[in-house]
Amino acid sequence: MRLKIVILTIFLYLFSGMAVAEEAAIKKSVQTHFPDTEIESLRKAPFLGLYEVVVDGELFYTDKNAEHFFFGHVIDTKTRTSLTNQRLQEIMEARRIPLDSLPLEFAIKTVKGNGERKLVVFTDPHCPYCKQLEQDLVNVTDITIYTLLYPVLNGSAQRATEIWCSDDRLKAWDDFMLRDIEPTGKDCETPISTLIQAGQKNKVKGTPTLIFADGTFVGGLIPAEQIEKKLNDAMQKE
Repeated sequence: MRLKIVILTIFLYLFSGMAVAEEAAIKKSVQTHFPDTEIESLRKAPFLGLYEVVVDGELFYTDKNAEHFFFGHVIDTKTRTSLTNQRLQEIMEARRIPLDSLPLEFAIKTVKGNGERKLVVFTDPHCPYCKQLEQDLVNVTDITIYTLLYPVLNGSAQRATEIWCSDDRLKAWDDFMLRDIEPTGKDCETPISTLIQAGQKNKVKGTPTLIFADGTFVGGLIPAEQIEKKLNDAMQKE
């Protein structure tokens, strides 16, 4: 019996080593098609003998020789669910963005109550979902909010500049997002290019993007009750 266990262990070890070597070879081949972009992950997919590749937040599939790339969704016909979407969600939930890696010195900072809970928001002043988020955050207390201007929509850069260059940035931000009062700030030196670079580096694809104290993040608007839960969960992990 012990001999069988030893043989099985050796077999599993050798098989695992072969799988790792095979994935490394495929990754090397795929990398030649993306010379300026890091491959985030590559692993064998549980279907069709394909390999799953994630590059710059995008998921696609390739064959074992990396001769063909397959873009699109793999659908489970029994459950009628997208296995691709499920995997992308798993990848997103596993990602972490440490708060101390972000340029928070260039944030518009809001402290409410004891300020113990922390939230970073990449936001665009012309984004309607961002305005809805600001409304939802009005009643959230015991929080420090770091607002990072991320003007990615047409015309947003000038508006973000006007807000940043205002005498009271926080008031200008709240006035515009909550009360539709246009900012009066003029042109000045801003950190907007630095914030755009930080967002791109962390694969912030849109606004709003919320980052919590434990590094978990959400791309898009979520209900206030979910924000409360994530803030509390992050506090417990610190």
